Amino acid sequence: MKIFKISALMLIGLALIISVAKWDNIERLYHVITLFDEDVIVENFSRIKTLVPTSEVKPSTEASSFDTGYQALPATFTYKEEKDVSEFLDRTSTTALLVLRGNTITYENYFQETKAEDHRISWSVAKSFISAMFGIAVDEGAIKSIEDTVTDYVPQLVGTGYEGVRIKDVLQMSSGVKFNEDYFDFYSDINRFGRTFALGGSFDEFAASLEREREPGTYLHYVSIDTHVLGMVLRAATGRTIVDYFNEKIWSRIEPESSVYFIVDGNNEPMVLGGMNLRTRDFARFGQLYANMGNWRGNQIVPKQWIHDSTTPDAPHLVPGKRDNSDRDLGYGFQWWLPEGADQEFMAMGIYGQFIYVNQKAGVVIVKNSAHLEFAENNYEVASESAAFFRAIVDSLVGAD
Repeated sequence: MKIFKISALMLIGLALIISVAKWDNIERLYHVITLFDEDVIVENFSRIKTLVPTSEVKPSTEASSFDTGYQALPATFTYKEEKDVSEFLDRTSTTALLVLRGNTITYENYFQETKAEDHRISWSVAKSFISAMFGIAVDEGAIKSIEDTVTDYVPQLVGTGYEGVRIKDVLQMSSGVKFNEDYFDFYSDINRFGRTFALGGSFDEFAASLEREREPGTYLHYVSIDTHVLGMVLRAATGRTIVDYFNEKIWSRIEPESSVYFIVDGNNEPMVLGGMNLRTRDFARFGQLYANMGNWRGNQIVPKQWIHDSTTPDAPHLVPGKRDNSDRDLGYGFQWWLPEGADQEFMAMGIYGQFIYVNQKAGVVIVKNSAHLEFAENNYEVASESAAFFRAIVDSLVGAD
């Protein structure tokens, strides 16, 4: 991190020399490089909308109501060995935890001086929201088939690593595009992407800079920019902005209690791969939508078949379980993670420990927001441990019946 900061400060100095007039870019770069500092990360994750440019989507309806019937969390859970729940919540720097069964909140707590009213950064949990929008666009015919290629809709990507890649392969993080998502490597693609944003660059242009590494549809390789490409397809197919389409098709229909704020690039395009900021209860509302197979208060918002297909691995490389000497035992659907042994359960997951866990069989949704600095060092291990924790909560609720 010291190397990263020194290099970033050099970039700031260079940017100042190049253009003193572009102060907004310099300020944004400063906020980006200090965003994850240990003494401010918790606060920053609740106030990103004040640090970088965002686009607000306001609620257009009254908020839906929840019932309450509070139950204590289990004291322990098992992951390789018995774990203490309080120690786990503290070790993973939890900032919010909400458990919803049906329409009843059974547990809700906010930690580290954060509040229920905070708009918390989603990071890659946002990818699952894009999947929902995509399913609606397919159902409405704007996107003819996920067997189409992304370049059928976005000619800008001809000649790049995405040329001729099926939309389905991009949905399943199997695009074959070369990408280094190591947050601790200053020169990695994900950090290069961060600098593109910090200096007011274009996400579209960044996506067009990537190259092919392997045959699409054969290997699960997590490429955050795949989700941005899905956003490019969605924009081209619908002729709508992401913000407008999201507002009409989802946000205005699930009765949220507050606004959502999208981080935007220099062209005002949303960071669909991880830039949503919303309240914990509104994360839970989205999880509730999926727990109910896309139905909200009697209205089918996301097609039921899309929910099923999104959370069902349909190729060997997508099935949960250890393989290829990887530390990953999670499977993958259409922008949703599948824990090992999944039984009608799946997760939206974001860096630093953001989760929406959905267990359809039990009718349970769990939201966990965190500022877990060690998450990136062993994210799949933490994710599997978190899944075990979520399952213990479900077992405690079902066992109490």
